[in-house]
Amino acid sequence: MRLLVLGGIRSGKSEVAEALVAGSGRVRYVATARESASDDAWTARIAAHRSRRPQTWTTEEAGSSPERLAELLTGAKADDTILVDDLGNWLSSAYDAGGDWSEGAIGALADAVRSCDAGLLVLVGPEVGLGVLPATAAGRAFADASGLLNQRVAAACDGVALVVAGEVSWLRGGPGPAVQQPAAAVEPTPAVAAEPFVFEAAGAGSVLSTADGGDTLSFSPGMELPLPDESAAHEAAERLLTLRLNGAGLGALVPIVRFAGGVQGRPDPRPFQQPRVLVLRGDRTGGFAAGDSAEAADRRLDEVVEGTGTLAMLAATAGASVQAIDCPSAGPAEEHDAIDDATVDSALTLGWRLADAAANEGVDVLVLGSCGAGSDAAATAIVAVLTGAEPAALLGRVVDSTGFVDDAAWIRKIGAIRDARHRIRTRSRDPHVMLSMLGGGDIAVATGIVLGASSRRLPLMIDGPVAIAAALVARDYGAQTRHWLLMPDHGDNPTVKLAADVLGTAPFLSLKLALGEGATALAALPLVNTALTIAAATPLRAAVPSTPEGLGEQEHIEAEIQRVVADSPTAEMPYVKPSWED
Repeated sequence: MRLLVLGGIRSGKSEVAEALVAGSGRVRYVATARESASDDAWTARIAAHRSRRPQTWTTEEAGSSPERLAELLTGAKADDTILVDDLGNWLSSAYDAGGDWSEGAIGALADAVRSCDAGLLVLVGPEVGLGVLPATAAGRAFADASGLLNQRVAAACDGVALVVAGEVSWLRGGPGPAVQQPAAAVEPTPAVAAEPFVFEAAGAGSVLSTADGGDTLSFSPGMELPLPDESAAHEAAERLLTLRLNGAGLGALVPIVRFAGGVQGRPDPRPFQQPRVLVLRGDRTGGFAAGDSAEAADRRLDEVVEGTGTLAMLAATAGASVQAIDCPSAGPAEEHDAIDDATVDSALTLGWRLADAAANEGVDVLVLGSCGAGSDAAATAIVAVLTGAEPAALLGRVVDSTGFVDDAAWIRKIGAIRDARHRIRTRSRDPHVMLSMLGGGDIAVATGIVLGASSRRLPLMIDGPVAIAAALVARDYGAQTRHWLLMPDHGDNPTVKLAADVLGTAPFLSLKLALGEGATALAALPLVNTALTIAAATPLRAAVPSTPEGLGEQEHIEAEIQRVVADSPTAEMPYVKPSWED
């Protein structure tokens, strides 16, 4: 991974860069500054940088030999961690060595950055373009060359950060979970690390297996999460009344524009350009999985990974990337807890980091999907317990792999849900306990995604039982989460309908689509973007002249008529009696 950290003088950019590589045991620190025997202040600054470096780091001095920087980068190995501080000093040294600030020399260094094979490369650069334009020709030349260098190196990096007053803003990309904790209003605190599990990330026809190696986070009720911008949401809805539309307006799509205005923080929200689908697969055993099969879940997950099937087709149409996550399996909840506490912590952490990584990569809306065996029964159990509803009124028909309704399997599921409710009747309804008793791995991961997305102000489209059950549990961790949810259609699913009503998340369609969890949201996403395009691109109507103060609307119209008549040339003409009046 290649990261560029930009900042002004004393902005804290070096400290941020050092923190990014702090998790690596051995770091090669490339110092580009040259010492000066006549400048004590400069010497003291270099000494301060040296004193911060751990003894396990090795230092490469490239100040007197600027060409050595490119050699170090191109010769790096996959297990190397390199920190370069900073590009401004390298630029000065390059000029002093040969006077070459040409685009060719800058491009050569950018090529070396692009070809660097180091596992982690962090470069520090000065952002001088925000200050006063230098008064000297040399100063202006340095500012121009520095800006060009930053552009070229940024284009070769995976992530670019700007540091201002010690605060970091990722302009593009960003580090992964191993080197960055989730950015949030209130961040969960590290807990005792549990055994990590593996999830599968699928995209562009490939499968990436990644183990979550970061600290497990601890989640508790009462999290302070951000809310959408209500003022911008109101302005977005009011602005629709001023558009020059040929018809009466957007009708039932108005809530979409209002929602997007709030989550984007602007009165003219834009269409979602980088959607991502997270497909969760978490199987269960026992009565919850009656009528389902792991083989059918495998087939659905394979379709996602291979880019076939309904969900993959809709994702391609909507321009959405897809990740398939293999969640921890769950035991029979009617006999004992579905998963243990450590697995709940790991699943929540994984979900949080999936949302955090999506936000770092520029994703602007998430879609939650599911394909696990028994997931519908687990979601029904959670909704039934949290709302007090009767399971038989919530669980939809069970359709087997051949497409036929399986009433016997439905009866087994209902029996298992009732047995599970009876087993936990005296236990706490704490959200963590709920996920352990009934939820399973996929609903726990989905809950972490809802929390993580809300912390990063990232909206979610939900349309199925797993997502809605996770949203109901997430509400008990942080009530703000429900304001980041957009539901296109409840699919006539009783569990989804009840939970959405409890959350106050009303669907904007009523087509009773049942395409599989996540697929309905993808089918509706082009319509969502159409509404946002109309709202953003339609011209405004001409302003209506203001009514003079003190006059009502009808009085103003009459006064205007009298003025026009008085100003008319015929107003002074004598009255001529018509012939028919004789």
